[in-house]
Amino acid sequence: MTELVTDGLGYWAAAAPERPAIVFDGTDVVDYRTLDRWTDAAAHFHAACGVVPGDRVAIIGDNAVEWVVAGIGALKLGAIVVPLNNRFTSDELRYLVEDSEPRVVLADEAHRERIAAALEGTSVSLLGLSEFTGLRNTEPAPVPRPTAGPDDVTQIIYTSGTSSRPKGVIFTHRSTFNLIADFAFAEPAIRPGARMIYLLSMSGAPGLLWHFLHPLTRGVSMYYEKGFDAPKALQRLAEEKIQIMCGVPVLFEQIAKQPAFADADLSSLELVTIAGARASVGTIRSWLDKGVLLRQAYGMTELGGISTLNPAEQAVARPESIGRGTVFTRHRVVRPDGTDCDPEEPGEIIVAGPGVTPGYWRNEKAYADAMRDGWFHSGDVGIKDAEGYIRVVDRLKDIIITGGYNVAPSEIEAVISEIPEVLEVCVISADDPKFGETPAAIVYAEAHLEPEAVTAFCRERLAGYKVPRHVVVQREPLIRMASGKIARRQIREAHPELTAPVQPVA
Repeated sequence: MTELVTDGLGYWAAAAPERPAIVFDGTDVVDYRTLDRWTDAAAHFHAACGVVPGDRVAIIGDNAVEWVVAGIGALKLGAIVVPLNNRFTSDELRYLVEDSEPRVVLADEAHRERIAAALEGTSVSLLGLSEFTGLRNTEPAPVPRPTAGPDDVTQIIYTSGTSSRPKGVIFTHRSTFNLIADFAFAEPAIRPGARMIYLLSMSGAPGLLWHFLHPLTRGVSMYYEKGFDAPKALQRLAEEKIQIMCGVPVLFEQIAKQPAFADADLSSLELVTIAGARASVGTIRSWLDKGVLLRQAYGMTELGGISTLNPAEQAVARPESIGRGTVFTRHRVVRPDGTDCDPEEPGEIIVAGPGVTPGYWRNEKAYADAMRDGWFHSGDVGIKDAEGYIRVVDRLKDIIITGGYNVAPSEIEAVISEIPEVLEVCVISADDPKFGETPAAIVYAEAHLEPEAVTAFCRERLAGYKVPRHVVVQREPLIRMASGKIARRQIREAHPELTAPVQPVA
């Protein structure tokens, strides 16, 4: 028997029973005592449905307290929780179901029809997340502690599948504790009683691991929202005196564009991390003008969410830096032959540390390809300076090779983001008969913006081979994944005209 990833909840239920564990959508407050009992009742419910230790329990639904309760209840029983991406189609969900083979799938009404189609022809039980609502005020018997080893799997979190089939990243009791402890040494702001907000989907990689188990193990009060709404998020930050916020660049960009941002009191914010994509210096400075340091973080599902964070003292001097690692997690930038790059020489970021995933679910080959000689190969391009601080350039597979030159989409995106009318931008590759590939920009702008204006703006600030030859301006937001990242593959698939020799798109 070993320590369980749910033990932290039980500890705080006894040590600080009336402390808010969850504040949902600003009104529904669940204290630690209530959450502990509610999740005990959920564990008994799972057991009554035939779930036993080691079984997979998949969950799909919009953000709700019941999502948290159902997930923790399954973990208390010794089951393995599988969050399903609530933006996936039935065909995509079918693959996740076939791969993870859950005993039961829990869904809210908004996603029931879609997941039901994915389950056709299987023996998997489909139940409603609403089943857990009525368990809130029950007085359940204690849950028998499951026999578990430190390397038993607790979660399977699927990657977004941006370039291939999603892979199931596994986390165990040991790897979950490791990443929590490692980050605690490096950043003490996440502490008992601190107020932390989460604005993304619970189904994404940052949900279960980073914003359920991590804060509840450390006695934090978690503020969850039904969904991201920039004006409401800004109001919540100011009125609830939120101290910790983690998010992707688009969240910070949209909040900063709110008219109330200039006068909002955000002085309570102590730890604010931005990850998932390279943030523009303009976004970082807009928050810095409010006295808030946006500290760039780096990680991915396989690295436990965050593997390094820019130190506070470097957030101004090196705003694009992701730091140098944590106490026990090391980062290198290497050439294709595995040797370390010189300072300012781009190469692949590789990571070794106690929180790195111990494997992919039923996919040993993919893990062997990624984990070599104890180092996880991220597929990200980075540059390390003379003092060891790293900045991320782009994904290896996203690099555009045009006429023999390597072009990082993020560099072009950072320039286009400076155009006042631009709300979002994604740069992808387009086929080109002369140069092989050429950059293409998909731009979301609310105000009237001509493609030619984007091209002209870039021409003044970028080398000629980096200027997009194709610009598509649209009036609706770009497709995003549950993690908040732009869905580059889906955007590319939505523009088949860019995979054949064409004239610039207007």
